[in-house]
Amino acid sequence: MTTKKIRNMEDFALATGISRPTISKYFNDPGSVRRSTREKIERALSEFDYRPNMFAVNMNRQKSKNIGVIVPSLSDPFYAEIVRQIEIMSLREGYWAINLSSHGEQSLEAKAIETFLALKLSGAIIAALGYESDLSLIDGLGRNMPLVFLDSRIANTLPFVGTDNTQSISLIVEYLCRTGEQPVFLEMPALNSNAASRREAYQAAMTRLGLEPRVLPVQDKSWNFEQVGFDETNRILDAGGFPTRTVLCANDRLAFGVMAAAYQRGLRVGRKQDADLRVAAHDDHPLSRYTCPALTTVAQDYSQLARSCLDLLLDRIGDTAQTLAPRSNSPLTLLETKLMMRDSA
Repeated sequence: MTTKKIRNMEDFALATGISRPTISKYFNDPGSVRRSTREKIERALSEFDYRPNMFAVNMNRQKSKNIGVIVPSLSDPFYAEIVRQIEIMSLREGYWAINLSSHGEQSLEAKAIETFLALKLSGAIIAALGYESDLSLIDGLGRNMPLVFLDSRIANTLPFVGTDNTQSISLIVEYLCRTGEQPVFLEMPALNSNAASRREAYQAAMTRLGLEPRVLPVQDKSWNFEQVGFDETNRILDAGGFPTRTVLCANDRLAFGVMAAAYQRGLRVGRKQDADLRVAAHDDHPLSRYTCPALTTVAQDYSQLARSCLDLLLDRIGDTAQTLAPRSNSPLTLLETKLMMRDSA
């Protein structure tokens, strides 16, 4: 052995006298080489203090073990938790997840897609922005690798995993009507398919109960939902107040803004008789249980969302010859939610 600086696997092979294919075999699966060879490689790794660039190794494989994940915002705990789950599950399956965020901007989502096109990925999971997404870019990505859509569906020809909004909204509407005044619905900005799906689910649930749906529209198309909820609540209160004492928000982040505005106006939020307002929402955002009062909502199954996405993607990766062609009957996985009864409604 020498003290020569080891820069890559070729240098390492020369220094150890072990063939490059055997070393590659070791890094792919240490148990696949003979014990004596494995021990020799491990002694040399320690002596030379050499750590291979496993990302580069992975990229050079005939079949990459890297998958891509794009979400609208990694700072949003909802997406951060799903990404965390996908990353952990991917590692257990022998894959490395490359996570990128569009930060709510079309141009950054396009750059993330172009980055994935430049990388040798096995496939990708995409929580798209929605109506502002560049469909031609996504279509191009889908012609190069297996894709699975998460949370917001923008193409019927590719697999999708999301929440059953009809079930979830019906669950919370029925609870609110059973326990107090009927809810008005503060819809989310029209950014993706969830906005229309949840609004329509609310209208259908109210009609089924023989009640008049009351939708409070928002004009803002920002991903800053807390600010949207805060501003809309102040506007509504300035105009005379909500039509009823119960507000159902299309997502939890809107509800955070609603409760903050109500607090600043001296309104009491809660389910007690002396409260001025009941507030409920959808998602069970990781921070929902820590609001004051804790937010009543319906809980999406974060772990199952991640597991279903990864299972679908790995199935498609294993069947690449057939998966890159669009399918009219692509899998549609809609998960049910659970009611989380807390103090806000």
